[in-house]
Amino acid sequence: MTIQEVLKELEGYGNEGTKKIFLKHGAREPFYGVKVQDLKKILKKVKKNHELSLDLYATGNSDAMYLAGLMADENKISKSELNQWADEAYWYMISEYTVPWVASESKYGLELGLEWIDDKEERIASAGWATLAYYSSLKPDEELDLAVYSGLLERVEKDIHKAQNRVRYTMNGFVIAIGSYIEELNKKASEVAQNIGKVNVDVGGTACKVPLAADYIKKVADKGRLGKKRKTARC
Repeated sequence: MTIQEVLKELEGYGNEGTKKIFLKHGAREPFYGVKVQDLKKILKKVKKNHELSLDLYATGNSDAMYLAGLMADENKISKSELNQWADEAYWYMISEYTVPWVASESKYGLELGLEWIDDKEERIASAGWATLAYYSSLKPDEELDLAVYSGLLERVEKDIHKAQNRVRYTMNGFVIAIGSYIEELNKKASEVAQNIGKVNVDVGGTACKVPLAADYIKKVADKGRLGKKRKTARC
């Protein structure tokens, strides 16, 4: 499919209700408000497509950008392209999901995650924490630098309540991920989760809630799913 054909299909799947919800959460025109289930119908036709994913992301259309993340080839995307994606991710559905998904599956996951968390731009720093969280959920523990992740937990405990708004959200998600996916760090992550307690995030008047990290990690443990890795970050 060409980019024009994909954009035409996206327009056809546009949903006014979904569009209103996305606008409330931070999306901006022009976009169509396509549901993820409909994006995946297009994905079935195009599969992984590196060049098309870059072209779609470059449109700035939120639906096209999200679809680009689903079809991106993690083995072909470059570090500079991922940096550009992070810089252009203007709202959290892209900065905290699309970009981190692809980054975490690429060979630059850890490297970029550690770079991004030090960025002054809120959207890039939040992308960094999300990338590191997804990276931990994908890689076997023996391939992870547990000392680095342990230090990051300490950093979250120290900084989370004074961090930028969306960075607080992804820091909280990072603690949940480490406590859930890295069995050796479960105890430490659980202690950090208890210590940070409730994390307040301005969700823009929406119904979204910030999960209590301690409760979430405990639920994962109670289900016997500690340390069970994901096959893919994307959904």
